[in-house]
Amino acid sequence: MNGKHLRHWINGKPHDGPAERRGDVYDPATGRVSGTVDFAGPTEVEAAVAAARDAFPAWRDASLSKRAGVLFRFRELLTRHRDEIARLISAEHGKVVSDAAGEVARGLEVVEFACGIPHLLKGGFSENVSTRVDAYSILQPLGVVAGITPFNFPAMVPMWMFPVAIACGNTFILKPSEKDPSASIRIAELWAEAGLPDGVFNVVHGDKVAVDGLLEHPDVKAVSFVGSTPIARYIYETAARNGKRVQALGGAKNHMVVLPDADLDLAADAAVSAGFGSAGERCMAISVLVAVDPVGDALMDKIAERVARLRIGPGHDPRSEMGPLVTGPHRDKVASYIDGGRAQGATVAIDGRATPVNGGEDAEEYRDGFWLGPTVLDHVTAEMDAYRDEIFGPVLSVVRVSSYDEAMRLLADNPYGNGTAIFTNDGGAARRFQNEVEVGMVGINVPIPVPMAYYSFGGWKASLFGDSHAHGMEGVHFYTRTKAVTARWLDPSHGGVELGFPTNG
Repeated sequence: MNGKHLRHWINGKPHDGPAERRGDVYDPATGRVSGTVDFAGPTEVEAAVAAARDAFPAWRDASLSKRAGVLFRFRELLTRHRDEIARLISAEHGKVVSDAAGEVARGLEVVEFACGIPHLLKGGFSENVSTRVDAYSILQPLGVVAGITPFNFPAMVPMWMFPVAIACGNTFILKPSEKDPSASIRIAELWAEAGLPDGVFNVVHGDKVAVDGLLEHPDVKAVSFVGSTPIARYIYETAARNGKRVQALGGAKNHMVVLPDADLDLAADAAVSAGFGSAGERCMAISVLVAVDPVGDALMDKIAERVARLRIGPGHDPRSEMGPLVTGPHRDKVASYIDGGRAQGATVAIDGRATPVNGGEDAEEYRDGFWLGPTVLDHVTAEMDAYRDEIFGPVLSVVRVSSYDEAMRLLADNPYGNGTAIFTNDGGAARRFQNEVEVGMVGINVPIPVPMAYYSFGGWKASLFGDSHAHGMEGVHFYTRTKAVTARWLDPSHGGVELGFPTNG
């Protein structure tokens, strides 16, 4: 172990108090412990909330120009240190460095969106709604808000939340995953370097104790969450019961429908990229390929050709295209679906358990890593566990259907509604699909339809608890509340002469 020890970040600096509990941080490529992270108890949660509460009045009253200036400086620092943060993510999550750098880049898009906060917070104004009476609306921050984020995107998902929240004038407490916490602390340091006042951004590590402390604290006004559906439901119910505003983004079972007229090379490329990127550990991964007759066999052949060329290895190796899974228990759970699928009648077309690490090189060094290669289960049906469960790993289920209508019934019956895609060269079919499908994010010949930052991210059905999606204008509305003002001024007021240049600081 290299002695890395991660502390909470409270009130602009690392928290120096003793930790009653700690957790291990692993290198997924080797399976070895690489460091420890402090777990927050009630004392640490209270300290973070107090710091955020005390910092709120001054940050709320800071001018929009000042807030935007801090965000622009933070953006520049994040851009400058993107590769460093990507390496931190890769070392603890396992994804390859290039994938981690892409994650940071997508998070940066939200920071850039939030830099436009002076425009985004403009309210409405109606003059003379009655005689000499004006009416207008203003958007004001909520106060202390919290974000609880998953292991799979330790930089991007928090950046769906805190740039918009902070830009709107709130103070923020992040509870990142304890599995890969280093990126959150480095980001906190960059906020401080950018000039963010102490207490505006805080980080507490830990498990359910820290989560429940935030959910139940009366001074936390809103909670954002991304994770599995059972936990999202718990977050939503607990936070709402405690009077908080909640957006809880849950799990997914994303389908990619391939129609007979589709470009099968494009579809095969997309299925492999979207199914096995980040080792399938992403809520927008394509985990179900719906092949409409008669394309199933031809598509499977093309997928097999591409999977055979993939190289699985440690994230820091530039030759690696896919890394290990995040923990040993998670790898074992994902792998259990291979034998389980076979037992329930699926065909194991590609068994990732046989995939060599680094093409067989350096096998001893990575023998205990959390490895599982790309896996494809063919002839899966809707009754099988591999279809029903969110596997969250590199297991692609192929369901064969006879028609477009059968594919649509499959999607309609699925409890999740996060993302979906259709591959076709028929514009009419694509338009009908986007209109009919009950899913929050739709791709047309695009396998992972994650929207740009100025739109909003989120699903339907059991993939979302709450009314607001993440970032975009829905994010701005989530982190603010509207105040309507009606004003009458009977007498004009007169000020003195001032010839100086007007400023807005």
